[in-house]
Amino acid sequence: MLQNIGIPGLILLLVLALIIFGPSKLPEIGRAFGTTLKEFKKATRELVSGDDNQPKTEEKTTLHSIDQTNKKTGS
Repeated sequence: MLQNIGIPGLILLLVLALIIFGPSKLPEIGRAFGTTLKEFKKATRELVSGDDNQPKTEEKTTLHSIDQTNKKTGS
């Protein structure tokens, strides 16, 4: 959807935002947008890294269980 916005379209959006919100509100809106984007990236990174860590833990637990079983049976 936003792939086809060029420089003229971006300038038009900025002018409309300036008219609608005024020059005093634009820095606040920009800061809020930046903070939201930063938190979203952080949460996404945590979810992705959390998924990577989970199978490793399960694999270690399974290997530990197999090791314990082998010790009990003497194999």
